Amino acid sequence: MESRPSGSKSPVGRGKKVRDAVLAATRRELREAGYAALSVENVARRAGVHKTTVYRRWNDRESLIVDAVSEEIGEDIPIPDTGALESDLRSLARAFVRWATSDTGRAVLATLLSDAVRIPEIAEANSRMFQDRLRRARPVVERAAERGEIPPGTVPGEVIRMLVAPLYLRLLVTGEPVDEPVADRAASVAWRAAAAGWLNG
Repeated sequence: MESRPSGSKSPVGRGKKVRDAVLAATRRELREAGYAALSVENVARRAGVHKTTVYRRWNDRESLIVDAVSEEIGEDIPIPDTGALESDLRSLARAFVRWATSDTGRAVLATLLSDAVRIPEIAEANSRMFQDRLRRARPVVERAAERGEIPPGTVPGEVIRMLVAPLYLRLLVTGEPVDEPVADRAASVAWRAAAAGWLNG
């Protein structure tokens, strides 16, 4: 039987409650301490569980971080189904902007991207998170192709990359404002490129 870490909170239970507590603790650790200082021990202590509980569910620190951040992004940036590609892309872009400019989004992006320069493992975690978002967003493009809005063979990943690239440029490089009009322009460009057949495989 596991003993709780000294100073930890009361037991959080099993299954989903434990998972939720650990992922929430991981996000708080990222925001407050950064990737370099994040440890499974600190996450477990904050979540009120033993570290072996964490290791039973996640093989390593990077897997834990990917799940924690991907879940948060998935909740804050849901995959839309409005019936039209342009409005789907606009909804995605606006949700991304809301998340990225929130306190949480700014903290997560700053932590992950600044540490990625110094720490190879977090660069891999970033790549895995982006691939997860591409996978989740794929149906948006596939449905549009089925409706005949865009040519068959349009590559979903290319559409999403074109959508988020100008947003990331402003957020991470130029420091220009990022708001709904900017999100709408990015969505319009990505939609027109897809409709014109420029993003085919």
